[in-house]
Amino acid sequence: MAPPWIAIIDAALGLANIALARRGREQTGDDEPLRDLGDARKGPRTLETQLAGVVVAALKEVFERDTRRLDLERELAEAERQRAERALRLELLRQAGDREIGYLRLMAGIVVVSWLGTLFFLPRVIAGGTVPRLLVGIGWTFLLSALACALTALSGVARAIERADETRASSLPPSQPGAIAAWLTVVGLALVGLAALLG
Repeated sequence: MAPPWIAIIDAALGLANIALARRGREQTGDDEPLRDLGDARKGPRTLETQLAGVVVAALKEVFERDTRRLDLERELAEAERQRAERALRLELLRQAGDREIGYLRLMAGIVVVSWLGTLFFLPRVIAGGTVPRLLVGIGWTFLLSALACALTALSGVARAIERADETRASSLPPSQPGAIAAWLTVVGLALVGLAALLG
């Protein structure tokens, strides 16, 4: 809001009019002897000086108030900007966490479906002998390890998202168990497939 300059100037002129009217009442009229020329010059200058001092003080007060208001607005704008940046960072982190959680859930689902799929080959493998049975056992071990890795990574990502607000982290830590789960799934399926071929 702009300072009310017209009101300030109007108030200063009103003060000047009041001072001049008061001065006029002090003078008794034409029958009084003329004042000394020095006194005549001194009086208006003193009045002008006083009025100028009042106007300057009023303007100074208005400028100081505006300066304080602008400083406060700058501080509020800076705090709002920092809050918005923090909210944006947390939202991006939450979205990255949601993507990672979705990937890990998909990986866990793939592992479970793969393990259930290996049960179809079980009668053929059991009839095949010891080596195919051993390969299926090792393959199941890899598949169950992959499931454990996926679930471990899932809980780690969930904890990282919960702690992100406290630690002000800007990104999720890399998920080692999630990457390992994919390779364990591939190796486990390869071993079960090899057992089915040998059986």
